[in-house]
Amino acid sequence: MARELWSPEAIDTTVPSVARMYDYFLGGSDNYESDRVACAHLLEQVPSTMTLAVNNRHFLRRVVRVLAGEYGIRQFVDHGSGLPTQDNVHQVAQSVDPQSAVVYVDNDPIVLAHGRAMLEENDRTTVIQADMRDTDGIFGHPETRRLIDFDRPVAALFVSVLHCIPDEDDPAGLIRDVARRLAPGSFLVVCQLVSEREDIRAFVTDFMAKATGGHWGRVRESREVAGFLDGMELLDPGLVEVSTWRPDNDLAPTQLTDEWVEWGGVARIG
Repeated sequence: MARELWSPEAIDTTVPSVARMYDYFLGGSDNYESDRVACAHLLEQVPSTMTLAVNNRHFLRRVVRVLAGEYGIRQFVDHGSGLPTQDNVHQVAQSVDPQSAVVYVDNDPIVLAHGRAMLEENDRTTVIQADMRDTDGIFGHPETRRLIDFDRPVAALFVSVLHCIPDEDDPAGLIRDVARRLAPGSFLVVCQLVSEREDIRAFVTDFMAKATGGHWGRVRESREVAGFLDGMELLDPGLVEVSTWRPDNDLAPTQLTDEWVEWGGVARIG
């Protein structure tokens, strides 16, 4: 288990956090007034936001279950993992094989604190505090090296986080960099917030950048996200609105509005 330094003073509760806002939308309690106010404002302008967050979480669970159960993946690195909630990556993966290894990565200090408490007795899972853009630091971290054998297939997860990376930091380049480091038979899971409506993209991008003190990138168009996985082999059904990615059954909840959606899929590294 990671033993990085953390103190309550590291958290500025007056500035909304993407991780804590997501926690609120999922019905969690690890959020503050600033997060709830920001969420309420988003919901006024983009009412589908809470449904979108819930459907995205269902997508994450399905992806991990499919990769562990159907493709034999036993190693997961979850970039921008956010706060722990029900059916986390390690819980889903270890329900298939208790020896599955999971590394959670997030730059929010509250994630480190809560993750440390939750994972204290789970020696096949860890959480590290790092920026997902620091691939060298993540891949070379002692806790990552303890759990992950990069000579074997790994699933690298970027679920609902790439919109936090501004264009100048080249999210597509980050995905290519991670892909180059993974063994054949590995997988990349990518989805991010997209909208084909310019007014929605502009409002959410501007609001979130200001609300989070610049810890935000951009709501993009689906064609841009498709470019993140250029040249890679996509698992069926390809890149889609995530509630339609291998739903559990015909009655599974779907995204009923196109204001904005989580859009992405899973690529296999040859």
